[in-house]
Amino acid sequence: MKTMTYMEAIREAITIKMREDENVLMFGEDVGAFGGCFGLSQGMFDEFGEKRIRDTPISEGAFVGCAIGAAGTGLRPIAEIMMGDFVTVVMDMLCNQAAKLRYMSGGKITLPMVVRLPGGGGIGAAAQHSQSLEAWLTHMPGLKVVYPSTPADAAGLMLTSINDDNPVIFMEHKVLYGLKGEVPDDIKPIPFGVADIKKEGKDITIIATGKMVHEALKAAEQLSKEGIEAEVVDPRTLFPLDKETIFNSVKKTSKVLVVTEENKRGGFGGEISAMISEEAFDYLDAPIVRIGALNTPIAFSPGLESYILPNFNDIVNGAKKLF
Repeated sequence: MKTMTYMEAIREAITIKMREDENVLMFGEDVGAFGGCFGLSQGMFDEFGEKRIRDTPISEGAFVGCAIGAAGTGLRPIAEIMMGDFVTVVMDMLCNQAAKLRYMSGGKITLPMVVRLPGGGGIGAAAQHSQSLEAWLTHMPGLKVVYPSTPADAAGLMLTSINDDNPVIFMEHKVLYGLKGEVPDDIKPIPFGVADIKKEGKDITIIATGKMVHEALKAAEQLSKEGIEAEVVDPRTLFPLDKETIFNSVKKTSKVLVVTEENKRGGFGGEISAMISEEAFDYLDAPIVRIGALNTPIAFSPGLESYILPNFNDIVNGAKKLF
């Protein structure tokens, strides 16, 4: 095992695939010699050159369109949207083109492309640079949506994403970029649709995504001191979703708390809650509790931002409602 940051793990996985396959390339705003807005592509321009690590104009719709065309003709492009919020300007390309072309061509066209979305709040980036928009993307048939929470998961899931012949949305939480963790020396792909139990417990199931996995683990530690043993389930991929692992945990604990960073109204956490209610209701001993951000734009002020976003105290208090 080696210790890497979340960012280094993503870079390592992309580098591995680029060395293996000359058809893999990455492009986006400032990913070239500058090394990326967050530094993720540092050093890659020097190794792979401007044809495979390409800077683009500030036109996300245009270069995601280029990714669709490149994927349709046999390349395996990775498009970096500098801030996940800007996915709003590429929704036509993603939802009306990338998500549908394989279906509309009867499978004759494959689209092996990855769109990287650095998202989430917590760095004081204000309303237009702090959103969690996974519910928009999981709603769309034809897109796969990945959301790793640890360096090891990020590395393995990136390998799988690049290997996949369908469009993959790879969500990265900006606050996690500096998170360190163990990564296997020989990184292997992690299959889509396989959740990971980050902590086992018997009293309550906490289903969390992205950065909220770590808030859930902090909450579980506090709850344990109070005699409540929480099981923390990280779906890792939002679509395909591992229902079996979630349901097995629900059957064991009979109590469920779902926590995501997105605005609570209309969020993917509601989809998880509805799925459990429809398919595993008989195992519940209490109503499902959902935790998300307040239904307001993310504030620039650190105090207001932390008030809007969910944290481990919210999870602790939410869990106690079930007992």
